[in-house]
Amino acid sequence: IHSIPQGIGEPSVYHAVVVIFLEFFAWGLLTTPMLTVLHQTFPQHTFLMNGLIHGVKGLLSFLSAPLIGALSDVWGRKSFLLLTVFFTCAPIPLMKISPWWYFAVISMSGVFAVTFSVIFAYVADITQEHERITAYGLVSATFAASLVTSPAIGAYLSETYGDTLVVILATAIALLDICFILVAVPESLPEKMRPASWGAPISWEQADPFASLRKVGQDSTVLLICITVFLSYLPEAGQYSSFFLYLRQVIRFTSETVAAFIAVVGILSILAQTVVLGILMRSIGNKNTILLGLGFQILQLAWYGFGSQPWMMWAAGAVAAMSSITFPAISAIVSRNADPDQQGVVQGMITGIRGLCNGLGPALYGFVFYLFHVENLSVLQNMYPPTNLSASVPLQSAIIPGPPFLFGACSVLLSLLVALFIPEHNALNLRPGSYKKHNNGAQSHLHSSQGGTCEGKEPLLEDSSCTFYTR
Repeated sequence: IHSIPQGIGEPSVYHAVVVIFLEFFAWGLLTTPMLTVLHQTFPQHTFLMNGLIHGVKGLLSFLSAPLIGALSDVWGRKSFLLLTVFFTCAPIPLMKISPWWYFAVISMSGVFAVTFSVIFAYVADITQEHERITAYGLVSATFAASLVTSPAIGAYLSETYGDTLVVILATAIALLDICFILVAVPESLPEKMRPASWGAPISWEQADPFASLRKVGQDSTVLLICITVFLSYLPEAGQYSSFFLYLRQVIRFTSETVAAFIAVVGILSILAQTVVLGILMRSIGNKNTILLGLGFQILQLAWYGFGSQPWMMWAAGAVAAMSSITFPAISAIVSRNADPDQQGVVQGMITGIRGLCNGLGPALYGFVFYLFHVENLSVLQNMYPPTNLSASVPLQSAIIPGPPFLFGACSVLLSLLVALFIPEHNALNLRPGSYKKHNNGAQSHLHSSQGGTCEGKEPLLEDSSCTFYTR
């Protein structure tokens, strides 16, 4: 690891932006080929296997993120940027070589698929505290832009030239990202800020993914916030691991329509989390913004669950964009009520819960799809001509076309009831005696953002798109 060259120029946010853009652009290109290969490889249990694959990957990422964060504090960020990007992108060429190996490696790549953890630590190393909000916003916007544009490009290339070209292009972009890290990205963590030697001990408390979750019950307000996050993000994580597959196999969207859906909802989500969120926070307050976001999420999930027409999915997608205000509003209420020395530990709890949901949510949705025989519905759908989708008998005859989404709506309803008891203004009481403060701000930031949450700012669309593509 010492032999890795130091890069070009001084470390900057723009280095992080390029790394994120190339990685997620490569995966975004594969949206259409991935849905096709998944259905061809597991024709009888498509939704179940999709849930298991992403569930295993999510759980492995949850378990490994703190350890990788702690190790990067000792060995530097650049080495682990290289490691995470390489293993995250390693499955891409296998899509055409061996689909079975492709999905197996995707599951196992979760051990290293935590690029955002290292990227946000990299940004924390090179920015002052007052600059980080802007820096995180730039990284988040770049991430969102890559996933808004790349599925549409991938769908067009796949339709025109075939899936093989898309896989080759995605592989080339992933290799370009790796080369960029090797050649151009400088190390952000100076030697003098690291422990004295490579043999410096790693605290197992730092590397324990459940460490932050054990502190949840120490304050009643924190407990209410964490329960709200768990009940609302569990269905969200499951939804976005399977929703594009659901649109393709059950609602019978074309590849181009799925790509357009991702782009439109992505753009609306960016607007919601920037313009609309600010207006709501000033006009109705922090807590009411959370409640409104949860209300939109219930409506969106219920519409997905009962909807059988393509226009219903589009309408529910617009509501889904509005529901994306919930988590930034929750992070904001934490930031306002927690003392400066408690920000990291409280955000770390919330991030840990979201990481756990990234594993449990996809597996839960896959199992519910399997339990209600949605695969059989998908097979019956294929018996009807795609030109007569609006009159598709099997889908119309199903009382609940999307059962997991209705389960999700019930979960979010419980979340809303819990959120009603969150006080608008209340000092969170988590004394730092129960956790070990790190040696520098960058290290403290890394461990509080192992899942991508950073001082009240989350990567835009991360919870929606990252779960489905990579991370």
